[in-house]
Amino acid sequence: MIIPELGQFALSLAMVVALFQVLLPLLGLRLQHVGLQECARTAALAQVALVSLAFAALEYAFINNDFTLAYVVENSNTQLPFYYKISAVWGGHEGSLLLWAWVLSLWTAAVALFSKSLPRALLARVLLVMGGVSVAFIAFILKTSNPFHHDLPFFPPDGNDLNPLLQDPGLIMHPPMLYMGYVGFSVPFAFAMAGLLSGRMDSAWARWSRPWAVVAWCFLSLGIALGSWWSYYVLGWGGWWFWDPVENASFMPWLAGTALLHSLAVTEKRGVFKAWTVLLAILTFALCVLGTFLVRSGVLTSVHAFASDPSRGLFVLGILTLMVGSALALFAWRAPLLVSESRYQLLSRETFILANNVLLVIACFVVFLGTLFPLISAALNAGKISVGPPYFNFVFRPLCYALLVFMAAGSLLQWKQQSWLSLWRQLRGPVAAASLAFPLVFWAGWHTLVAFGLFLILAVAFSMLADIRRKIAKAKAGPWAGFWRLSRSYRGMQLAHAGFLVSITGILLTSYYSDEHDLRMQVGEIVQVGPYAFQFHDVHQVQGPNYSSQVADFVVIHQGGILRHMYPEKRLYTVRQQPMAKVALAPGWVRDLYIALGDSAGGKAWAVRIYYKPFVRWIWLGALLMAAGGGTVLRDPRYRLRQRLQKNVEEVAS
Repeated sequence: MIIPELGQFALSLAMVVALFQVLLPLLGLRLQHVGLQECARTAALAQVALVSLAFAALEYAFINNDFTLAYVVENSNTQLPFYYKISAVWGGHEGSLLLWAWVLSLWTAAVALFSKSLPRALLARVLLVMGGVSVAFIAFILKTSNPFHHDLPFFPPDGNDLNPLLQDPGLIMHPPMLYMGYVGFSVPFAFAMAGLLSGRMDSAWARWSRPWAVVAWCFLSLGIALGSWWSYYVLGWGGWWFWDPVENASFMPWLAGTALLHSLAVTEKRGVFKAWTVLLAILTFALCVLGTFLVRSGVLTSVHAFASDPSRGLFVLGILTLMVGSALALFAWRAPLLVSESRYQLLSRETFILANNVLLVIACFVVFLGTLFPLISAALNAGKISVGPPYFNFVFRPLCYALLVFMAAGSLLQWKQQSWLSLWRQLRGPVAAASLAFPLVFWAGWHTLVAFGLFLILAVAFSMLADIRRKIAKAKAGPWAGFWRLSRSYRGMQLAHAGFLVSITGILLTSYYSDEHDLRMQVGEIVQVGPYAFQFHDVHQVQGPNYSSQVADFVVIHQGGILRHMYPEKRLYTVRQQPMAKVALAPGWVRDLYIALGDSAGGKAWAVRIYYKPFVRWIWLGALLMAAGGGTVLRDPRYRLRQRLQKNVEEVAS
């Protein structure tokens, strides 16, 4: 029992240190005292050590089956495999909040360690803002969600086991990756608040915060992709997203964060969009905290929701209100400082990036409205009316098409201004090339909206290639050598845009051309799904470490021959007596075959779901390419921390 008590003490002490991280540099800034300002960095490093100790103590309790802790009882069992005991730490409400606090302390320590060349006063302001966020969340844990609470003197010899839905390798990585993205956006938020507090809102703060925003966006993209993949192959419904409320909670900050990245780039390069960029920094982090509220409060029904305690939700809602209210009040006070340093014309890259940002924010609002509509309707005494995929699909389709139109033109536009004639000369080639493919897909019998969507996707792709070709020509080298002479920032941007196009293509094709069958099958029966035949061969029993399983054998027949065998399972977890489907997947670059085994229908008959999903893997391939693009941007010498920060210090000194 000594280790959990040590974790409780470390977490309580971390709360005190986080308070010092706020108060001491605040006093130092007021008194112009260098030593007190330096305390911000010391407190940040002490805080990460203490929260890490608390997190390690909880891990120790799970690995060693310490069932004196109520949280371990609810989320573990002696039969649970070792690797799931590690991930069970964040498998419930209390542990996931401790993971949030730990990740926040890691980001704070990273800022303290890699920003030594920043002006001392600015760094102190950034760290005190992040310290304030730490105070709020550690207080939340200690007050309402303490994972170190004991069930004494009576406690069970075995636990209740981890939720079977979470006993999957994807859930080992998904929450940490998602939280790295969620919490990472606290850094650009803190930089924006520090800039407002200092009264210096030139383009330097955008340069300082942009790499942090890119890192957070990459983590969030990968976290969402992992969550989408988990929804696809674990839940058994064949959906890769399905507009689940908790998935929407992570999608909203991704949309706002994508707009923030583009706005930061324009603010850094051209000194415009300052007010818009600050608002996006506030909005993105506010949506990250809102996502925590939606998951923890239980106000929305979801397969991912961790808790259903309104008091916890009200606490998070209070944190959100305090943070956003304070940030917006500070923004209103400093609004006169947010004047653009330059001008641009209507037909310019700045205008089209702004238009894309507006579309992304509108899309974010659409998701926000659809996700929270049950709460809005209940507040208006209209009943708890849910909003399903038809609403999101209907509204998102025109927004995506409009976004592609602006992307196609925006990639060829110049900064400041450009003539319509010059734009058309550059755009007519990509449009003509895309138009050649339009009749082919239309003639092949594809849906009109699919053909139009592919035309826009190809137009954007050819516009990107035209822009790359133009820049290579300026390098006065061969195509291959010229490409590698382009900046890593530019290559990373184009790779991320290409990833977006790949994901949109996968979404478009799998949404329209998936073939899905829910049916009752007898052993020996054959059914045709898409171009494949599936024969139900037999069912046999398998015993797992903490479950028993009925495993079906399906023979996949294609073009008259046996392609492969697929083995979906119906598991029963013995501790919770909870059934769960384990789907069988036959992956491919252009299609997935997907089988989920349901309940026995008597005799040799079973309920079965068989799906043919064309191009579904392009969705996750695109996400990987987007994250790789962000990583390439970060490798640009301009964004290497030591070089960039030294350059910024020299600019400030001059």
